Amino acid sequence: MSAVPRIVVAAPSSGSGKTTVATGLMAAFTARGLAVSPHKVGPDYIDPGYHALATGRPGRNLDPWLTSEELVVPLFLHGAAGAGLAVVEGVMGLYDGAAGPATSGSPGGGDYASTAHVATLLDAPVVLVVDASAAAGRSVAALVHGFRSFGTARVGGVILNRLGSDGHERMCRDAVEELGLPVLGALRRHGDAATPSRHLGLVPAAERRPDAVESVRRMGEMVASSCDLDAVLALARDVPALSAEPWDPAAEVDPPPSERPRIAVAGGPAFTFGYAENEELLDAAGADVVRFDPLRDEALPEGTRGVVIGGGFPEVYAAELSANEPLRRDLAAFAKSSRPLYAECAGLLYLAQELDGAPMCGVLDGVRATMAPRLTLGYRAAVAVADSVVARTGERLRGHEFHRTVTEPGHGAARDGAAGEWRAAWQWSTSGPEGFVKGECVASYLHLHWAGSPRLASRMVRAGGGDRQ
Repeated sequence: MSAVPRIVVAAPSSGSGKTTVATGLMAAFTARGLAVSPHKVGPDYIDPGYHALATGRPGRNLDPWLTSEELVVPLFLHGAAGAGLAVVEGVMGLYDGAAGPATSGSPGGGDYASTAHVATLLDAPVVLVVDASAAAGRSVAALVHGFRSFGTARVGGVILNRLGSDGHERMCRDAVEELGLPVLGALRRHGDAATPSRHLGLVPAAERRPDAVESVRRMGEMVASSCDLDAVLALARDVPALSAEPWDPAAEVDPPPSERPRIAVAGGPAFTFGYAENEELLDAAGADVVRFDPLRDEALPEGTRGVVIGGGFPEVYAAELSANEPLRRDLAAFAKSSRPLYAECAGLLYLAQELDGAPMCGVLDGVRATMAPRLTLGYRAAVAVADSVVARTGERLRGHEFHRTVTEPGHGAARDGAAGEWRAAWQWSTSGPEGFVKGECVASYLHLHWAGSPRLASRMVRAGGGDRQ
């Protein structure tokens, strides 16, 4: 079995420039004519959107918590099929993992699901991006030495970022090279390739596509002019073959039905969060997967038998979503038709009675969503507390939360009239019940990577085809 050339782009901490360097490397190698497979450690949805622009391939996540430790390599090989290089962008600091009260039930120690953990599973060299803007040469070298000698990750080279001058570069480069590590690149302080941010991080590429395309192009040019791409590629090629077989969605689901029910998946600028494997599993399970844009489409696609509404930023587009009354009415009617409707986070908000005072679909009758002062973020070990279209009572799934809104009532044990007919969907840690279940509709703040629970796809397809089990 041939080895997939691969590197992991990591950093000592968040804010060091990982996304700029990783996306720039992807764009630079793609511009050279190399097929580049983009990956992201952790649950983040936004960075993979920029990776996809840089490479022309789906951005894919590698997350031992959301899927499993055993699936990281098969999912990597599935995504990297046919690629001449795989670039994996890390998350937070190199050894920052999933430990802590928000991840009660974590199957590992403090660096479980960290960039170092994934790099070790992939047997991939780490390119450490170091922000040198506030340090001189030997302090940078001491930092690099600490990360190289700590833990299991193999640091294969360094890219110096935010250098102030030629002299600053020489000091840092000489000090790092004294350690026997190559300096693969040296980037000056830059702002022309920056991407705008807001309350949940970078603005998704799909919301600013022309500007995002230009930003990615500039990142690629900057990295190409500041990094030794030949040395990076040589490092990526100096890896062993991986012994696992590529993940195959068809092997993870039930045999598809004779009829392919049409499953409509929300997209467009307001609903940009989703894992590529989720739709691949739906397709393998027998669904005819189609897209619709709640900002523009006035009806669900003809023949829709199931709906999936993932995450995104409906709070940014509340007025426009509210103004599309025909689709809101169509979704409300669909929810009453005993067909499966699955919604995560942004989908929950869209199905609510209102969002920041703007009328939404009203599927969750009496539920109102508003922006909150604090971000809710973390892994969740969830237990289903009601049967739903995707889960059975008592089943355990691993997911994550990522939102800055709240709903009132806050869960299925609602306090008033019609909303009181809803049951809670999940329970995790010491929190109260979470989410809403009624009939074939389930909506909550919980994000799930379906590769970790592929039965979700089979259940959606069976329910859409009228053959629920």
